[in-house]
Amino acid sequence: MQTIDMAVTPLRDLNATLQTQAGQTNQTAWVIENPRGAHALAVGLDAPIEVTVKGSTGYYCAGMNKQATVHVTGSAGPGVAENMMSGTVVIEGDASQYAGATGHGGLLVIKGNAASRCGISMKGIDIVVHGNVGHMSAFMAQSGNLVVCGDAGDALGDSLYEARLFVRGSVKSLGADCIEKEMRPEHLEILRDLLARAGAEARPEEFRRYGSARQLYNFHVDHAGAY
Repeated sequence: MQTIDMAVTPLRDLNATLQTQAGQTNQTAWVIENPRGAHALAVGLDAPIEVTVKGSTGYYCAGMNKQATVHVTGSAGPGVAENMMSGTVVIEGDASQYAGATGHGGLLVIKGNAASRCGISMKGIDIVVHGNVGHMSAFMAQSGNLVVCGDAGDALGDSLYEARLFVRGSVKSLGADCIEKEMRPEHLEILRDLLARAGAEARPEEFRRYGSARQLYNFHVDHAGAY
């Protein structure tokens, strides 16, 4: 296990070291100490390495992640795991706004709460939030799964495409073209797997499913007020 202390190692050097791991080293476990809220920490990783950040981070932590497992023991600022492609990102604390934005794949786990626009424009990523999510979560979400073990704020799933939303608690309001849908056996299986992988103590039967009503895919004058 390699340890990098950000009290003495500049962010640019740290990221460069982590980004050059693919096929070049047997060092697969890394610990980052004293992150002190650094922005863009552990971004652009493309190797099956494990990175543990001992503390909280600023914006865009683990952005563009591919293959790596990034574990943040504190909280994360805006845009954590933005444009994630694969791998796993786990935040032990809370996440600020637009967590997992535009994510194409992989698993993002937030063990605290997530702020507004969690999962905005998600494109295949799986996001499991142990707590609550803020307003406009899953706005324009295209594919993937957003699991909320707590409550959801206003306008959940506004302008949704084909992403699946699962909420255990209350939903303050649904966004344009988002409706509650039937929870079928295949959805319970998806949920069971995601909850297990995220270490969430909840039963799939406790959740409700939301998805697109498919009325906004193409412009129709009768629905003009919803655009």
